[in-house]
Amino acid sequence: MKTKLALFAIGLWLGAGWTPGAFAADASSGKAIFDKSCVGCHGADGKGNPAMAKVLGEKGLNIVGADTKKKSDDQLLKVLAEGAGKMPAQKSLSKDEQKQVLGHVRSLAK
Repeated sequence: MKTKLALFAIGLWLGAGWTPGAFAADASSGKAIFDKSCVGCHGADGKGNPAMAKVLGEKGLNIVGADTKKKSDDQLLKVLAEGAGKMPAQKSLSKDEQKQVLGHVRSLAK
């Protein structure tokens, strides 16, 4: 019985597209979107672009620090979708693209 449940769960996982290749594709897609839309303010490493921090008078450009790590995925997706502070809403990104960016940001924080 346990074997059948395990095989069923693996089948669902694979059927949903959750394969190692899918993770790699999401990671590279998220990085590509991040590089295009986010690097200018947040820097390639997510620690913030010092020049933009000075121009914007904003200290919250580091998105790999403890404050970001404490936030849930839903909280961060809301910031992407709606904006926060001086960060504009990323309305040009689909929900899937927002999730890909979030995945990349989470990978930077490790």
